[in-house]
Amino acid sequence: MSSKSPLSANLLDELDAALAHGTVARRVETLRRVTDLFVNNAVDYSDAQIAVFDDVFDCLLMHMEASAKALLAERLAPISVAPPRVVRTLAFDDLIEVAAPVLSQSEQLDDHALIENARIKSQDHLLAISTRKVLSGALTDVLVERGNDTVVTSTVNNRGADISERGYNTLLSRADGNDTIATCVGLRPSIPRHHYLKLVAKASASVRAKLEAARVHHTADISLAVQQVAWRARSAPGSISQQTIIAHGLVRSLFEDGRLDENEVAKFAEAGKFDEANAALACLANVPNSVAETMMIESRSEGIFILCKVANFAWKTVKTIINMREQLAGTQLSDSTTDRETYERLRISAAQQVLRFHRMQQATSEAPAA
Repeated sequence: MSSKSPLSANLLDELDAALAHGTVARRVETLRRVTDLFVNNAVDYSDAQIAVFDDVFDCLLMHMEASAKALLAERLAPISVAPPRVVRTLAFDDLIEVAAPVLSQSEQLDDHALIENARIKSQDHLLAISTRKVLSGALTDVLVERGNDTVVTSTVNNRGADISERGYNTLLSRADGNDTIATCVGLRPSIPRHHYLKLVAKASASVRAKLEAARVHHTADISLAVQQVAWRARSAPGSISQQTIIAHGLVRSLFEDGRLDENEVAKFAEAGKFDEANAALACLANVPNSVAETMMIESRSEGIFILCKVANFAWKTVKTIINMREQLAGTQLSDSTTDRETYERLRISAAQQVLRFHRMQQATSEAPAA
């Protein structure tokens, strides 16, 4: 294809005439013809030729009514090589009929432009962005912070959305007292396990019922007791993410190689790595991961005391684990000033007896499934 302008001399003359003296109808017809010319040959145009179209569309848009702009947006939105400046102009138009097609589809809008748009434009603009095939963590941060309930649920339900740690913290805050948001966040397959724990622990009975119904094929048995809700939901195969499986595998490898000790557990806890810390405690206390999880998420800290005592941990490590749990759960496990005394007074034999009870309880609950 020649590097010369793809617009014929006749069409350029018509464009000049339409802009200078033409009626609205004539300008719309000129826009249609230019759009046809671009759309029908877009894959063959060079960057220089696309830049020419960018200039032409820019001139035409200044004289176009909303319906013509909306039609242009619909036609350019799916084209990956659409003129970038006109796409941006359409995306930032106040009228959602004009902006929505490119906001939801155009590959010419990068993260910087989308984040800028999400920060300053209307909720309808945010909703259009939330439906894109792929959403970065930085972009979803803005959507869940600034968006209304409709935008938030659309973002969370978008399987192509990458939700960051900050994003999940915002979502859990917004889910508090909002059953609609709580449900869609809880049903998201990729929700990190510690966030799922916190969500379910604070969820209403109706939300828990919806989560139980949705996970029925994964043998989840969500009860109204907070620790049972979190334990059974986390034990369901459908709720275990690939990231968690990898974390458990890493810890098991360390344990089998003889490299897993109290110091490693403390490092996991200090880094806020719940899955790793939990799996490590399970290995060292010789209990299944699900049993350790049940005890780790109890509303008080006795479960952690039991696990750590069987593993023969020092109080400093125990306190580090408690701090991690409180930080992830967003709640204080205990306000007692006698925790250290309680832990140090606890006998290993008593802790082992409690663990035997938990193993038996788990075996009983799993018997029907077997």
